[in-house]
Amino acid sequence: MAQGALRFRGIDPFTEQSLEFWVVDGRITYEPVASAETAVDGGWIVPGLVDAHNHVGIAPGLDVTIEQARQSAYADAKAGALLIREVGSPLDTHPLDDDPLCPRFIRSGRHIARPKRYMRGYSVDLVDPSDLPAEVARQAADGDGWVKIVGDWIDRDVGDLAPLWDRTTLEAAAAAAHAAGARITAHVFGTDALGDIIDAGFDCIEHGTGLTPDLIDALVDRSITLVPTVIQVDNFPGIADGADRFPVYQANMRSLHASAGTVFAAAREAGVQMFTGTDAGGFITHGRIVDEIEALVGLGWGPVDALAAASVDARRWLGAGGLAEGDRADFLVVSDDPRESITTLRSPTVIMCSGLRIV
Repeated sequence: MAQGALRFRGIDPFTEQSLEFWVVDGRITYEPVASAETAVDGGWIVPGLVDAHNHVGIAPGLDVTIEQARQSAYADAKAGALLIREVGSPLDTHPLDDDPLCPRFIRSGRHIARPKRYMRGYSVDLVDPSDLPAEVARQAADGDGWVKIVGDWIDRDVGDLAPLWDRTTLEAAAAAAHAAGARITAHVFGTDALGDIIDAGFDCIEHGTGLTPDLIDALVDRSITLVPTVIQVDNFPGIADGADRFPVYQANMRSLHASAGTVFAAAREAGVQMFTGTDAGGFITHGRIVDEIEALVGLGWGPVDALAAASVDARRWLGAGGLAEGDRADFLVVSDDPRESITTLRSPTVIMCSGLRIV
């Protein structure tokens, strides 16, 4: 797959300034290469999109193979998602790091849950909750700077969403993650688990549909990030429909769905840092990052802000670089100004993945 140096010239949609750079050995350089072939001369150049909540190692059912995961990763890359934060997978997807046609991955290891309190087979299930800090340390060692726990899930004895952990255990888990040099995030649909997770010093919340005004203020005060997974939340009514044995849970999930737009708008208005994530791998098929960006626009975000949440800002949050000297050459080129019409992201003229053209 080796190729010679390539020259790219276009417009940065965030600064409106002209960009000119070269791609050599899969990296970006601003040192001119006289022998380079001009690949692009015109258009808008966007750093590779970020899917900050994705599960390449998960598909409906279990026993996903690395080759199935590879095809999922290819679908994400061809949609422009060239950086994936994989927040939980029963499959070790590290072998995909050697495939230049795959997005770059930042992983959290496996989900950590309690017995019968998450989807069977997906998570490490701890019988004794006091084992959580040690398991967090193990998953931090297996990941790429993140750890993920399940903060709430249906409790069949209660008949509704309920927390999995108490405050003291969560504090110890956050401390263990930070001691290992990792950040820690939590899956949370409802409200009851959020206060303890926020107060325990977590770095991020996934979904967050149960946020209330006081909890939103706490996210801002503690600089905790939210990845709302808007297109996944659209599945809440269907999830509720399949839980006839638990009418309270059904009603709660439908209520969370109905209020989600208002909750996410309030979080944005308050200044919560938010990034795009599709939750691909279960109910959501891979390759839908543009759907998530459009969903943010549908909630009232301006196109440039939604695009930033899916590219430059998300990359900065994850420490992944963008279009700077020496960065991995992950970017897309669109013919129209994405600030005017975000739908142009659906038809890029070029997608470069680690310096290789895949579109």
